[in-house]
Amino acid sequence: MAACAIRRGLLSTASKYNQHKCTNRILSALDFSSGLDAKRPQPLCSACGLSSFQQKRFMSSRPEGKILEPVGIFEALKQHGKYETGQLFLHSVFGYRGIVLFPWHARLYDRDVSPAVADSKPDSVGHGSKEVKGKMHTYYQVLIDTRDCPHISQRSQTEAVTFLANHDDSRALYAIPGLDYVSHEDILPYNSTEQVPIQHELFERFLMFNPSRNPPFTARDTLRAWQEKNHPWLELSDVHRETTENIRVTVIPFYMGMREAQNSHVYWWRYCIRLENLGNEVVQLRERHWRIFSLSGTLETVRGRGVVGKEPVLSREQPAFQYSSHVSLQAPSGHMWGTFCFERTDGSHFDVRIPPFSLESNKYDKAPPTGYPL
Repeated sequence: MAACAIRRGLLSTASKYNQHKCTNRILSALDFSSGLDAKRPQPLCSACGLSSFQQKRFMSSRPEGKILEPVGIFEALKQHGKYETGQLFLHSVFGYRGIVLFPWHARLYDRDVSPAVADSKPDSVGHGSKEVKGKMHTYYQVLIDTRDCPHISQRSQTEAVTFLANHDDSRALYAIPGLDYVSHEDILPYNSTEQVPIQHELFERFLMFNPSRNPPFTARDTLRAWQEKNHPWLELSDVHRETTENIRVTVIPFYMGMREAQNSHVYWWRYCIRLENLGNEVVQLRERHWRIFSLSGTLETVRGRGVVGKEPVLSREQPAFQYSSHVSLQAPSGHMWGTFCFERTDGSHFDVRIPPFSLESNKYDKAPPTGYPL
């Protein structure tokens, strides 16, 4: 029987997988010649009842020779509840392999969702913004497979969790590469019989194989201790999202800590930004324009070309780009907002709003971060 709608762009080198199999084997989704489909179609296959999304998503070729690589067996998406520690998954947007360490609960402020009563009013920093109520949403701390990091580097920084180090050098940071924060709907779960299915320096320090469990990977004491001790530095509390002309911007801020410098306190945050093209038009990010308000009363304007030295193109084939940056204030709280300037293929430009988000330091004293076990 012919395969159910293999995703466009699949090359003839994969023809041996072109038979319909209801075991629904997952194949590596790192196809960077044609990208991953950004949407999730719902029609069902008449042969096995699986949605075309489930079959298309996991059939994609790797850049080296375009050879498909089996990684596991697809599992049903969880519509309710959360994924457990040890759950293997593919990222639905960036395609990398990963494993769940533990979940977080964040307040999602989605400006694309209209409240029951729309109320537009200026906020405390003087820029107009409609009132948005936060809704609890599940995110996950995950490990990224290091084999996939080179292939996603043009579309996503492999998130490195950073926080201030505990010694006198005020510029010193802890940086733990290959950690990411993933929304519940970005998890495409699968299982594998491999005892070490993910390559990351912390995998075997944090997780152990337990075939009697489902998923068969459980947390070691080192993971529990690391999560407990570094909870204030790892936890995300707020997520902000807004769409302008089919370009969706998602911002996640994190408090990093405080340092004393020249008889004053300097507070640091990092923020992760994801840009997604929800339409069919090819666009390129050209400029950023930030406004940063500090509780000390200062208002700073920052303009520049691109972001993190890049001017990413967002297309139907490669619809998303993610990066992280840092900001400091001489006050324990503040706000950031702004715009990204995008260019269309006809040379015209348009601004995409960056949703306003708060920079808040933790309201309680806590011990310095402990780093991670070596």
